[in-house]
Amino acid sequence: MRIESIRLKNYKVFRSACITDMPNLCVTVGANGTGKTNLFGVFGFLKDCMLNGVHKAMQQRGGFREMLSRGVRSDSNIEIEIKFHLNIADKDRLVTYWLVLNEEKGRVVVQREVLRYKRGAYGSPFHFIDFKRGQGYAINNEEDFSRPDEQLTREEQKVAFDNLAIRGLGQFERFKAANAFRSLIENWHVSDFHISAARGSKDAVGMEEHLSVTGDNLQLVARNIYESHPKIFERILDRMRSRVPGVNDITPKLTEDSRLLLQFKDGAFTDPFIDRYVSDGTIKMFAYLVLLNDPNPYPLLCVEEPENQLYPTLLWELAEEFRDYARRGGQVLVSTHSPDLLNALRLEEVFWLIKENGYSQIRRARDDAQIAAYMKEGDQMGYLWKQGLFKGVDPK
Repeated sequence: MRIESIRLKNYKVFRSACITDMPNLCVTVGANGTGKTNLFGVFGFLKDCMLNGVHKAMQQRGGFREMLSRGVRSDSNIEIEIKFHLNIADKDRLVTYWLVLNEEKGRVVVQREVLRYKRGAYGSPFHFIDFKRGQGYAINNEEDFSRPDEQLTREEQKVAFDNLAIRGLGQFERFKAANAFRSLIENWHVSDFHISAARGSKDAVGMEEHLSVTGDNLQLVARNIYESHPKIFERILDRMRSRVPGVNDITPKLTEDSRLLLQFKDGAFTDPFIDRYVSDGTIKMFAYLVLLNDPNPYPLLCVEEPENQLYPTLLWELAEEFRDYARRGGQVLVSTHSPDLLNALRLEEVFWLIKENGYSQIRRARDDAQIAAYMKEGDQMGYLWKQGLFKGVDPK
């Protein structure tokens, strides 16, 4: 499953914006305030809509008026459209999820919610879920491609005006596309790593498989990989040894009071030392390696400004770690301000955001003839950015 495109209308700084043909590793650059966080926040908003309902998700972000693009009419709709590839009945299908939101008398209303894709090679996409203002239908035998459209079974249903139909339907496997999309959104992961949260001993109760948003369970996840996936843990150690001078070994250590901590060993010394005395960059690199070598990668991973606290030359290898993660099944979205990270990227992986007349637009490096020509000649993306070839990207 891979996201193909995102289209936004009247969503925060995006009056009308679209990314198409999204790569497995998608990196955005742009000045502060151009909407990098807003762009990635689309998935967090949809996740909160799934878990808590649309109204509460809106309220957490200041309400409908705060999410509606400034300067547009107050009765305008917010639209979010996501297209993604999904294997259905042994064929790759391009599935579209379209959501239209508005506000009436202070209450958010789901004006339209559609999930559609083509059943065959020709014709228009078929609506497998279609709801308007809380009323609509879902096809419950969508994989029965031997039947003509008119013989598919529709379930007429009602939901609250401020609820997503996919929130309930996506729980059932018979609604295959809805189930897959809900799983994608619910398992979206944004890394907001806090070094202070990752340090120190942690309660050793339980086993945790995935690194948390802040990284405060780093010790528990490292122990899980250490015990259950020793080959993966050894790979993480090999990469740490090659990137961080002096780090020879890392061991999750259980203390006498049932706490768990990380012991680091420097090859020049006999006694190991605990993570409290390790540099910020060392902790962050280890956390990223744990995250990016997850035995079960998230379907969608977002990392904002990964370059912080890391030595510039390490960003080349970090970019390859992102690509490897994406190859194993987890699409990666990254925002950055680092020319060094950009230097490690390919032409098709980079987008930049600019603000014009108060609204943000999304441009793609490969669509700029000058940037493409320089890259073909062997230039690197970060140098081109510093030379001002990303038109409109610099703050004015």
